Amino acid sequence: MADARFRWGAWVGALGLALVAGPAAAQTQPAGQVTFTKDVAPIFQKACESCHRKDSIGPMSLVTYEEARPWARSIKARVAARQMPPWHIDKNVGIQHFQNDRSLTDAQIATIVKWVDTGAPKGDMKDMPAPVKWPNEETWNFTSLFGEPDLIIKSPAYKMPAQAQDAWYKPVVPTGLTEPRYVRAIEMRPGTVQGRKITHHALARLQQKEGEAPGSSAPRADDDPGPGLFMEWAVGKQGEIMRENSGKLMLPGSSIVWDIHYHAVGEEITDTVEMAVYFYPKGQEPKYRQTLSLYSGIAGGNRNLDIPPNTVAVTQNFHVMRKAGRVENFQPHMHLRGKAMSMEAILPTGQTQMLSMVSEYNFNWHTNYVYADDAAPLLPKGTILRITSWHDNTKDNPNNPDPNQWVGWGDRTVDEMAHAWVNITYMDDEDYKAEVEKRKAKTSTTTADQQQ
Repeated sequence: MADARFRWGAWVGALGLALVAGPAAAQTQPAGQVTFTKDVAPIFQKACESCHRKDSIGPMSLVTYEEARPWARSIKARVAARQMPPWHIDKNVGIQHFQNDRSLTDAQIATIVKWVDTGAPKGDMKDMPAPVKWPNEETWNFTSLFGEPDLIIKSPAYKMPAQAQDAWYKPVVPTGLTEPRYVRAIEMRPGTVQGRKITHHALARLQQKEGEAPGSSAPRADDDPGPGLFMEWAVGKQGEIMRENSGKLMLPGSSIVWDIHYHAVGEEITDTVEMAVYFYPKGQEPKYRQTLSLYSGIAGGNRNLDIPPNTVAVTQNFHVMRKAGRVENFQPHMHLRGKAMSMEAILPTGQTQMLSMVSEYNFNWHTNYVYADDAAPLLPKGTILRITSWHDNTKDNPNNPDPNQWVGWGDRTVDEMAHAWVNITYMDDEDYKAEVEKRKAKTSTTTADQQQ
């Protein structure tokens, strides 16, 4: 399940959902009855069909009543437990406003539960909403916002055997750019639905010489964050849109350094990873540079991750912001023993702010939690971001391959990691103060409107 705008790609495999036997409910519709056509179908269209439709990556389609009805009890169980749609941010901790919130409201969950508990009736077809016209797999999601991509970069095809060790594929592909361009949106995905089976994750690093600013002989400042990681794809993430007046800079002669993790799934599959780049119009330069970085949750470096058997381990790490900036998102990354992760801001004053916490981490979904415009934290220079990670290496963790093993850091799924992918839009101190004042003014206006 996913928001239609982002259509977060994922290969979820078999979910182990129990098939519900029995005849379809009667077509008569008593007054006040919750039905599929009138009440449930609109929820499925908004939150589920982006993955759960024919020839997409969900294990079953939920588009029609006939397709959804056999799965009614399992749908209820998953929705009531908030396992679907996949949105694992703790709703009682930290920031709660996100651009891409795909979770269901309490009212929507209650509607689905009541529908199942009352026999999952179909309802009158005249109440059925018009079908959603979903793009096929050849269509990029952001074309409705920006038109066709300005640049598409593909990794060379890779053949993954049916049986093999995990592979890390790292080809270098030139971008072909001949002039500087600023980026306002990026999408990345495996080339085919089949390719999602073997693609564990994919990184695209921007390799370019930034010793000089475009059109200037001035060297880059020491505290300029540089290009950083250009884009990352994992299960549950599809693309990124830069906020207004912010972007990433691509220079002439640049290249993409791919880092793609493939794993065997019992059948031979050949695929590529594709990346679509949308530029600002020529001559339009955003004021702020945005950088995607890996923020480790392991003090002293990855090799210090050491999880004893049959324990729940906690690790932390600290990252100093050398410039003021706006934190755009929070995307935890761990493996099978991942339990939870939080991100806090320790301000220069000593005050600590909890930004976000994923308390029910699920390795099957690497969700990127993108803060809403008025909620993205504005933090001054010198702020420390504290990343805390919890790993459950006990028998109580159903995903744990072997609770009797010591576990350390490693690229393999059976190893562990602990980091967050975080986009930060950097700005100088004056611009930071201006953004803070702008936020205060907007908040005051909104509060006044609400009180009228």
